[in-house]
Amino acid sequence: MNLRRLWAVARKEGLHIRRDPRSLGLAIGIPMLMIILFGYALTLDVDHVPLVVWDQSGTTQSRAFVAQFTGSRYFDFRGALARYADLQQAIDRGDALLALVIPPDFAALLDAGRTAPVQAVIDGSDSNTAAIVLGYAQAVTSAFNQHVILAQVRRTTGRPVAPPLDLRPRVWFNADLESKNFIIPGLIAIIMGLIAALLTSLTIAREWERGTMEQLISTPVRVPELIIGKLVPYFVIGMVDVLIAVLMAVFLFHVPLRGSVPLLFTMAALFIVGTLAQGILISVLARGQLLASQIAMVSTFLPAFLLSGFMFAIANMPPVVQAITYIVPARYFVALVKGIYLRGVGLETLWADALFLVVFATVVLALAMLKFKKRLD
Repeated sequence: MNLRRLWAVARKEGLHIRRDPRSLGLAIGIPMLMIILFGYALTLDVDHVPLVVWDQSGTTQSRAFVAQFTGSRYFDFRGALARYADLQQAIDRGDALLALVIPPDFAALLDAGRTAPVQAVIDGSDSNTAAIVLGYAQAVTSAFNQHVILAQVRRTTGRPVAPPLDLRPRVWFNADLESKNFIIPGLIAIIMGLIAALLTSLTIAREWERGTMEQLISTPVRVPELIIGKLVPYFVIGMVDVLIAVLMAVFLFHVPLRGSVPLLFTMAALFIVGTLAQGILISVLARGQLLASQIAMVSTFLPAFLLSGFMFAIANMPPVVQAITYIVPARYFVALVKGIYLRGVGLETLWADALFLVVFATVVLALAMLKFKKRLD
């Protein structure tokens, strides 16, 4: 491989990029825009659940029970109702996600030491949100039950009773349980994969469409020099995008970066090389810019978003789909980024994921060179 010829190809591709500042601006601006949009709009936190109450008891006990909900940051009290029909309308209009129906004999049953039934009506249109809200409601109810039982025992025995079990949770890696700390690192992997593949998916196809490929073929430039030379400028752009994304994650979204920064950028470089080579391979096979960009979008963004574990737990997927995820490179990079960001672990734990990225980049780059060589024959 002649480094002088390789540098000439890289310089030529760099001149194309410099002469088209709009494309360069999009290559840097789109990741920033996507991180801002996804970072603020995409959240798994379920806070401030709108709550309405039909309190038919109207007693001190029922108000104390409702106060357990309204005093929590997870619920927003939207008003008291007078009829069951009003509850139905509130759920139908989306004004409430949770409605409580307290029976008239609520206080009497509690005073008699009996179980008082309380109906919780939940909007189950979004099953995940409904399940979380149901968990919140059950937790609040359990706390109220414990308070009532301890009060009854205290009245009976005349002395305070300590709970038999004191659970003291300690959450590792994401102590505040904020979804942005989980989403933003994975989002970096998704966006980098998409942008890198899109950048290079147009390079070879553009040469064919403009009729300049024949000139390149007639030069003494070899296939590896041509492919790697075209990758170099976009690799630099990709690493700049990674730097911007990491800075935004840390300083804009305040996501803690607990692991090694050099390791993070090394893994990002491996992933970018692989996805850039994937874009080159797509460009070689497609020969048309429109088709190449469409294939790049379908083959990078959709698998990365759905099958990488970024949003949906792979363990919950059907076995066939789980098997498919093993060939999605974003799966391994998402695991690497989250491991470095949140857990602060290194290659002693993440070596298998890093090894796959090395293999992926090597195989795809070799395929791109092989397929392009066949085009020259």
